Parts: sequence; C-alpha cells; structure tokens
Amino acid sequence: MPDLYSTLGVDRNATSPEIKKAYRKLASKLHPDKNPGPANEQKFKKLTEAYEVLSNDERRAAYDEFGDIALRQGFDVARARAMKNGFPGGGMPDGMGDLFGGGGGPGPGGLGDMLGDLFGRARGRGGPRPGRGYDTSSTVVLEFVDAVRGTTVKVASSSDSEGMSLRIPPGAQDGSKIRLRGQGGAGRSGGPPGDLVLTVEVKTHPQFRREGDDLHLDLPLTLREAYHGAQVPVPTPHGEVRLKVMPRTQSGQKARLRGKGVHRKETEPGDLYVRFLVIYADAGEETARLIDELSVDAPDPRKSIAF
Repeated sequence: MPDLYSTLGVDRNATSPEIKKAYRKLASKLHPDKNPGPANEQKFKKLTEAYEVLSNDERRAAYDEFGDIALRQGFDVARARAMKNGFPGGGMPDGMGDLFGGGGGPGPGGLGDMLGDLFGRARGRGGPRPGRGYDTSSTVVLEFVDAVRGTTVKVASSSDSEGMSLRIPPGAQDGSKIRLRGQGGAGRSGGPPGDLVLTVEVKTHPQFRREGDDLHLDLPLTLREAYHGAQVPVPTPHGEVRLKVMPRTQSGQKARLRGKGVHRKETEPGDLYVRFLVIYADAGEETARLIDELSVDAPDPRKSIAF
C-alpha cells in the first residue's frame, strides 16, 4: 500500500492546514468532473482515502505508530498498544503482520490466538464479531451561487467506484455538515458500514456577501442617476429586478429588497441589502469644469463635524 503522506505529496511532519491545502490542490486537478476516466477516478479515490486518515488526528496517530496495519477494519489501537508494550523492548514481533492470518501457530496460545481480538475476533465463538465500519470525512467545495441556489455534485463513495450524485439544497452554508448514512468504511464481518461526513466549503463572491440568509451588495450609480433618481437593474439569486433610486441619493445609502436573499426550506427567506456607491467617472476636461462650477457655491459638508 502506498504511503499516505506520499499520496498527498507532504512529509510526515506536515501540519493539518498543510495537509488540507495539499488535498484541495490535488483534488481540484483529479476530480472526476474535471478529468473523467477509470484511472483518474481511482487516483481521486486513493487521494480522498489518504486525506480521510491524515485529517483525523486519532487515525493519523494510529497510522504513524502502526503503519498500514492500522488502516484495516476493526483495528483496536488501545489493545494493539497494550500488546506492543508487553513485548520485550516495546517493539512489535516480526510476525505482527500474521495477526490477520493467525500467524504464530494454529493451535491455542499461538500469536494469532493471543492477539486475534485486536481486530474483533471472538475467542471460542466460531468466528469474528460483526462491527460497524468507521465514519469517513471529506470536503465538498461549492461556488457561492451554487450554495445559494442549490446544486448537484458528485462525491467519492465507498459503495460506488464512479462516485455518487448528491443534491445540495438551497442555502448551504460554509462549514455546514452533511452526513451520508452507510457511505463510510465497510462494516466488519457483516456489520453495517459507517457514514460519510461531508464538510461544505463555499467560495467567496466578487460582489455579493452573505450574512445568515441575507445578502449584501454594493451597487454603483452614476452622478446623474444619484442626483436625478433612476430605475436601475439589480441581479438577485431569483432573477433581475428593477430598483427605484430616489433623487439626491448619497453614496452609502441603503435599500432593502425583501425576500430577495437566501431561500432555505422551512425558514423565512432572507433579504437583499443594496448599498449605493456614487461613481465619478472620468469623462474628460468638460466634466471636470462642470464639477468645478457646481462647487463654487456649495456649502461646507463637514461644517457640523466635531469631536
């Protein structure tokens, strides 16, 4: 089995943020949606499996201590450590890899009999005990618009080598969790599989900002629109609307569009808050002359400001 650190392209002393950054970089290149094909899908699956271990502090510690054997279903870290510390010098015997095959002799008292229950084998009961598979974790990255509107993504699945389609409902938030029952590690000896826990990561938008279910937008206005008033187009997640700008609108003033924010199931829809920014476009010398003429008799706008 390839070293998990090599799979992610990091050294064994890599920090959690470094591991996460390396995974995201490689996952963006290998994701089946961008690079379809069985070979690439297999690489993406191994990459995700490596990240699931190394991003979990407990599983990473077990892997660092025991190696590939710690990745097998039913491995019991506490019992393995107790047995390890019980051998001279605290080291594992050369036959440790035979634990799964009863190495050390088939009869009572052999190494396999001594340590078999590390992996859930019930002594004298005719076979292994069923056990639930471990939960796995992964990250799904969404564009801002897709998180607001809802979308369908493909995620790696233990039950489907080609991945599975997952519907993300409207209003998914950055950092939220999605639990997929039965899509984690395989169960032991007929036991149920674990779950796959997805963490949602939402990219930022160049113009829109989200606070709860409300959206915020800075909307530029020309001098003419701000002074005389206008009807201006405003994009929203639910289509474009026309917004009335009142005459003499100042930069920084806000308007509220009710119900034009984030819509989530069984909650009140959020609003869209628009902040006006008056833009002084450089139209040449004539514009500058007119502005100078307008400023001749203008009162001091800072006259009343005092500390």
